[in-house]
Amino acid sequence: MKGEAFSTTGQLLGTVLAVQANFYRVQLDLGDEETRGQGDEGDKGDKENSSRTPPLSHSPYPPLLLCTRRMRLKKIGQQVMVGDRVLVEEPDWSGGRGAIAFVLPRNSELDRPAIANVNQILLVFAVADPPLEPYQLSRFLIKAESTSVDVVLCLNKGDLVSTQVQSEISSRLLGWGYQTLFMSVNNNINIDKLLYGLQDKITVLAGPSGVGKSSLINALIPDAHLRVGEVSGKLSRGRHTTRHVELFELPLGGFLADTPGFNQPDIDCSPEELIRYFPEARQRLAVDSCRFSDCLHRDEPGCVVRGNWERYEHYLEFLEQAIARQTQINQQADPESTQKLKTKGKGQTQYEPKLESKKYRRVSRKTQLQELQDLYKDEE
Repeated sequence: MKGEAFSTTGQLLGTVLAVQANFYRVQLDLGDEETRGQGDEGDKGDKENSSRTPPLSHSPYPPLLLCTRRMRLKKIGQQVMVGDRVLVEEPDWSGGRGAIAFVLPRNSELDRPAIANVNQILLVFAVADPPLEPYQLSRFLIKAESTSVDVVLCLNKGDLVSTQVQSEISSRLLGWGYQTLFMSVNNNINIDKLLYGLQDKITVLAGPSGVGKSSLINALIPDAHLRVGEVSGKLSRGRHTTRHVELFELPLGGFLADTPGFNQPDIDCSPEELIRYFPEARQRLAVDSCRFSDCLHRDEPGCVVRGNWERYEHYLEFLEQAIARQTQINQQADPESTQKLKTKGKGQTQYEPKLESKKYRRVSRKTQLQELQDLYKDEE
């Protein structure tokens, strides 16, 4: 939809690049020729028209406007998200301002991070510094699979391991159901290959801190100038550098979304849904089906999933977490429950007796004084 001409109503199409407070940074779909043409018309000296038409510009990039949301959108509860395609009206070119009048229907929507119209998730891990952790990688893959968009797996810092180690890792991850692209941001290895895979798509960049996500964005989009953090020597983890969700335009077209870093994404699906997010399990279920329709693939008879595949132990651990989460949700919905789920260190959980509300609280002096006054009045 690039290169859209100005409409007779003064509305323009654009993409929301960032959301901060009640303001939205919108990149408009204006080509260089349309921008210059409208700017020439604005040179007639009409003050009113000059605020509504973009100035003469030789920049190859579409103009950006800092927009607010029309009150009618707020009244109907229409949220504006990063990645949304929007109609902007009454642009003030001299002040770089505008107003979002309408949000186009979304093709997809992610809650965490909140981004619309996502085509794929680029999951980036490092093979060294910090070392690759299969359990952590599996957890990120499950979270990515739960979004129902395509998953692209890249391993950075491939120059720090031998070709043989790369081959072993690639073969292992292929057994998980994933093709892997090894790259090196520092040595510019396979950056161009990755760039072509991101062309004309909205891609969410995800992965743990310290694997080189900010450096990768700077390599793909030199004008981004993201702050890069170092890897902690004690924890072998990266320091968090990204503060909010933002879209960056790619040189070949499309956008790349940088997201705030996190080390352990939540397993927030139901126990029944979890198995769908393992490609190797989906392959087994495509060939045959379990004896019971509500099979959780643990010790049920006639289960076709349970067996000798590498991530089965990961599945069992994630299943326990999903069951614990579901139990907690059910207990919150049932106020008469006598137990509560408490989180311990390292993600461990256990059930504890739930104390009766206010039973063990000390009565305040104000309440004690009031009770004495009431008692004195009753005796009179």
